[in-house]
Amino acid sequence: MKGYKLGVHKSRSGGLTAKGVAKYRRENPGSKLKTAVTGKVKRGSKAAKRRKSFCLRMLGMKKKLTSAKTARDPNSRINKALRKWKC
Repeated sequence: MKGYKLGVHKSRSGGLTAKGVAKYRRENPGSKLKTAVTGKVKRGSKAAKRRKSFCLRMLGMKKKLTSAKTARDPNSRINKALRKWKC
């Protein structure tokens, strides 16, 4: 994402920081973007459903839309995000 600085808007461990989400919301009014679900969640809760949905979607993207090199690279943005979300 252009204009998003690593360490300020983009987390070094993958995904967007709270500041990055706030910036995105300012630039895109009406957006419902939220930060990652990283903590422990109850089974069947909204957060657990959000995590499951994200993980399935991103694993599909990783499989179909990334190169083999990117898929194997532990420091790629997609793999960092999957780790952060505990997929």
